[in-house]
Amino acid sequence: MTFVAYTDRFKKSFASATPRVQKDFAKQIGFLRESLRHPSVHAKKYDESAGVWQGRVNRQWRFYFTFEGDTIILIDIIAHPK
Repeated sequence: MTFVAYTDRFKKSFASATPRVQKDFAKQIGFLRESLRHPSVHAKKYDESAGVWQGRVNRQWRFYFTFEGDTIILIDIIAHPK
């Protein structure tokens, strides 16, 4: 089983996101908990040296996370910089 933990930074960013983004994220984190390679999440290494990954919420939003054992540590959720 995969656990999920939230940083304070993530909680603050998530709280300021729209309800639609929050709903989309809930779906995506479910997929991520199933598999890092779930095609909907599009997970990829963001910062190899820090072990930070990036996942897709939707076309406009991304979330950032690391792993600590069997726990996904959510770092932030932001509008995708274009």
